[in-house]
Amino acid sequence: MASTRKDWSAKLEDAMWAYRIAYKTPIGLSPFQLVYGKSCHLPVKMEHKAYWALKFLNFDEKASREHRKIQLLELEEMGLTAYESSRLYKEKVQTYHDKKTVEERLQTGTIGTTF
Repeated sequence: MASTRKDWSAKLEDAMWAYRIAYKTPIGLSPFQLVYGKSCHLPVKMEHKAYWALKFLNFDEKASREHRKIQLLELEEMGLTAYESSRLYKEKVQTYHDKKTVEERLQTGTIGTTF
């Protein structure tokens, strides 16, 4: 099947998935990591990890609760780290931009006085 400009909607979901799991320099994480607190794994790995989690974590309700609290704290810490990374990145970009900007002073009364 030949690709045309009209096929963009069929590829949008794949493009969005690639964007969400790609590492972003300004925040130091991928958007997926920022939302879910962990790296994105392909479905085969997810199935294996889900089975492992069911097998080992759900037997003890208290341990599951404590583990989830720790995960939530780590997720909050990741968000704060991403915010700080973004702030530092913006400062560096602004500093770089300011270095490249040349300040020019305009003098009044010099234009049009060629008589």
